[in-house]
Amino acid sequence: MLHLRIISPFRLTGQVVEVLDRTPGVTNVVFLAKAARRPEGDVVLADVAREAADTVIGRLKALGLERDGSITAEDIELSISRGAAEAEERAPGEGDDAVVWDQFEQRVALDSRITWAFLAFLAIATQIAAIGVLIPSQILIVGAMVLGPEFGAVAAVSFGLLRRRWRLVGAAARTLTLGFAAAIAVTLACALVSRGLGWISPDSLRHHDEVRFIVTPDRWSFIVALLAGAAGVLSITAGKSSALVGVFISVTTVPAAGYMALALALGRWDEVGGSALQLLVNIAGMVVAGTLTLLLQRALWSRYGGGRARRGIPEA
Repeated sequence: MLHLRIISPFRLTGQVVEVLDRTPGVTNVVFLAKAARRPEGDVVLADVAREAADTVIGRLKALGLERDGSITAEDIELSISRGAAEAEERAPGEGDDAVVWDQFEQRVALDSRITWAFLAFLAIATQIAAIGVLIPSQILIVGAMVLGPEFGAVAAVSFGLLRRRWRLVGAAARTLTLGFAAAIAVTLACALVSRGLGWISPDSLRHHDEVRFIVTPDRWSFIVALLAGAAGVLSITAGKSSALVGVFISVTTVPAAGYMALALALGRWDEVGGSALQLLVNIAGMVVAGTLTLLLQRALWSRYGGGRARRGIPEA
């Protein structure tokens, strides 16, 4: 379930409470008159089943609360309440199938911003991947995959394409481009220093057959990227963040970037192209699958879940 905290202007409080009272899946409604100071208004608290949350938030936004008040939602880790259990039973659909679109949009928008933390994680992951290629070590390569933070930006591109939010698509694409460019540049600089010190040479990549898959993209690379993109979006929409680890391990974006930096430093030009293609294939596959998954979720929920929930809500 989700916990909602609503700050409502005095003139809208009656409509807010009516929406909550008449919506299946809402319970534990609390009204605190004149409790809000900035913005000024009443405070209304409620617990909402996840499968009803998007509908409730949509109706509250239609009242103008995002402009004149505030709507805050947070996940409830534990709820010991017969009323909460009954509310979940009354709400149409299943919680894992529901998408809280505002929550999803906010998460991917935050994850797609260019920050020092994003650049640092991606650069460190790329360097670890490069070392894993050199040794070679599958453990280091897998660790680099898990450390890479790029999926949030990929999901933002998918969401932007679905909703035609071109500004979000542009921002996320820019984050991916600049992020990988910076990570490759840092790793390239480190590799050039290592070559100057005599630690590595063009022969360092010659006999590492166990990492050749990174520079030999094929149809399986694209299929895996499709599956990983679908699983990643589902893990975010269903609130199953632990499943993202499997997504990170499935795709070779970060290892491809690390391999590319090494190939540039060692003059292995044919492998530069292979690793660059692998990177593009994986990102493209995840974007395509993520967009289609979101489109399917929206269609199915509108037909079998959310549509029935909306019919239980009064018009504002």
